[in-house]
Amino acid sequence: MAASKSSPEDIVTFADRETENLIRALLAEARPNDGFFGEESAATPGTSGLTWVVDPIDGTVNFLYGIPAWGVSIAVVEGDDPATWTTVAGAVFNPALGELFTASAGGGSHLNGSRLQVKTGVPLNLALVGTGFSYRAAMRLRQANVVHGLIGRVRDIRRIGSAALDLCSVAAGRLDLYYERGLNPWDQAAGALVAREAGARVGAFGEDREGIDLLIAGAPDLYADFEPILAPLFSEFMSSQER
Repeated sequence: MAASKSSPEDIVTFADRETENLIRALLAEARPNDGFFGEESAATPGTSGLTWVVDPIDGTVNFLYGIPAWGVSIAVVEGDDPATWTTVAGAVFNPALGELFTASAGGGSHLNGSRLQVKTGVPLNLALVGTGFSYRAAMRLRQANVVHGLIGRVRDIRRIGSAALDLCSVAAGRLDLYYERGLNPWDQAAGALVAREAGARVGAFGEDREGIDLLIAGAPDLYADFEPILAPLFSEFMSSQER
């Protein structure tokens, strides 16, 4: 069973809700003083200073269609404001492939126990770039204009359909770069830490922190080459929103 959220294309399934309810109940039993911030239910503050950030199924459309690119994303953060919190640990599990990505602050990133390290030394013209699109058709058209400006300057573009797995793919060297606008905290909290702990730079433009306006992830050298290419394209994107 599936229902719509922000648009007819933005769906939530019974499995989304039931998975989040299960994770929430297990965390409440094990960590009763922690907060909870999930995609499918109301946020609950805690008293411990820690909050669990959960996306029960990241890549719901893939899940619904039987495409094996979806995952369960769980992170624990210090603080209760996404603009300032610090991610302590995170895990992204893709049940379809049996892949578990894990990371802890200062402890590195792993895939099924094997250490991950982001690829370095990749020139921009040979970079495989991942991105995602809004559920709203008008926004997708503007995002397509950004892709149009990029696709002749990189190896190719991939749209896999799960932000959490895209960020893990940067950590694993399956993508060289990833960028997206419109990500919610539960979409990227765990995956961003996996990428960072594998050596990726994760941020936005300049010294801006990643957030709903923009997230960029890639090896630091490639990020430095990519950011000045992306910035004017996003400037045009923002101008088109105002019209």
